[in-house]
Amino acid sequence: MSEGDTVSQKFRSRGIGTIDPTTYGVHGENVIYESGALAFHPENISIGSNVYVGHYAILSGYYKNEMQIGSNVWIGQQCFLHSGGGLVIEDGVGIGPGVKITSARHHDEGGDVPITAAALDFLPVVLGAGCNIGVGAVILPGVTIGRCAQIGAGAVVTKAIPDNAIATGVPARVSRYRRAGSMA
Repeated sequence: MSEGDTVSQKFRSRGIGTIDPTTYGVHGENVIYESGALAFHPENISIGSNVYVGHYAILSGYYKNEMQIGSNVWIGQQCFLHSGGGLVIEDGVGIGPGVKITSARHHDEGGDVPITAAALDFLPVVLGAGCNIGVGAVILPGVTIGRCAQIGAGAVVTKAIPDNAIATGVPARVSRYRRAGSMA
C-alpha cells in the first residue's frame, strides 16, 4: 500500500458525523467528524487538514484562549479536549480513544471554600508533533508532551514529557526513550 493509500484509509469516515466548518476560526480540508462529535466555541478552534475526529469526541473550545489542531491528526472516539488555558496539537499527533485533556483547574483557596467556587487557573497544554497519546490517558493542565513521545494507555500526565520519551503509569514517568529518527 502506498503512503497516499495509507493516508486515505486513515482519514476516511466510519459513519455519519457533521459539524458546520464555517463556524470555526480556521478549518482545513478533509476533516472527518464522526456521529456524536461535538464542538463548543468553534470560533476559538483552528483545525488543519486531514484530521479525523472520532465518534462522541468533544472539542471543548472556550470563550478565551484557543484550541489549535494541526494537520494529519487523529482524535479517537470519546475524547474530551478542553482548551480554556489553550491547547496546541501539532501536526501528525495521534490521540487514542477515551483520552482526556484539560487546560484549566480550580485554584486551591483553602478548606473553607468549595472547590467548584474557587477561581480557575488556566495553563496551556502542548502536544508536540508526531507524539502519540494512548487509550484512556489523561493530560493535566500545564503539560507539554515532546515531539514523537509516546504516552502509554491509562497514564496520567502531570508534568512535561521530553521528545522521544515513552511515559507510562500514574503519575506518568519516563520509562525509556525511542530511538531518534527523522520525522517525515
